[in-house]
Amino acid sequence: MSDSSPSPSGELATALALGTDARHLLVALDFDGTLAPLVDEPMSARMLPEARDALTRLSSLPDTTVALVSGRTLAHLAEISEREPDSRIHLAGSHGAEFWHPGGADDADADDAGSLRDTLADRAEAIIADTAGAWIERKRFGFALHTRLSDPERAAEAAARIDDLVRAEAPEWRRRTGQDILEFASRHEGKDAAIRRLRELVDADVVLFAGDDVTDEDALASLGAGDIGIRVGGGESVAAYRVADAAELAALLSRLAEARAGR
Repeated sequence: MSDSSPSPSGELATALALGTDARHLLVALDFDGTLAPLVDEPMSARMLPEARDALTRLSSLPDTTVALVSGRTLAHLAEISEREPDSRIHLAGSHGAEFWHPGGADDADADDAGSLRDTLADRAEAIIADTAGAWIERKRFGFALHTRLSDPERAAEAAARIDDLVRAEAPEWRRRTGQDILEFASRHEGKDAAIRRLRELVDADVVLFAGDDVTDEDALASLGAGDIGIRVGGGESVAAYRVADAAELAALLSRLAEARAGR
């Protein structure tokens, strides 16, 4: 199928060639802001149609593995990615603490800190009760404060108070920040560990990873020579390549699918 989008820049053309020629290519991708535009209601996020088509095509090719690697819980990632029972796309949720593999069951350890998580989330909700637009997302291994719709000054005050709470009650928990989000988790896995696990699982010699936020930098920094790291949008990054937005990444993935199919 031909692609009418503009040809990629010289640097991205190099990345495209690396992916095309890989013996076994792992395409691992963040979801929010990378495959789907950021939205005010997180559970309404959906992949761009061109991105979905590209991932479907890539996952059907020989020696090509596709995975979504997200901070979302596995259940939420399955919902927003609209996973079908026969999907060939691997899912890594909770920054790599939960996995689902095609043809298999969910793969995650028990949550030994569930009681503390619920207590802290309850107290965090009390802290933000008067902060308009802020809300707490309860996750399998922790919780997150969302302030996308809040006044910046009030959001900063709420974040500082919740920081103090977790520092006092669960100082060993991992703290992460992102675009209008502050997250805490009892598990310390990062997207770098998720990439390593997926690479070993499928014996990939080349990994393409793309992401748009601070938590994606762990994965981007873990890539080796010959891998392809892509930052979506602005912000500081260790990525060797950059695209403007999810639409440009979708176009690149479409070209990659076409190139690998024709090699």
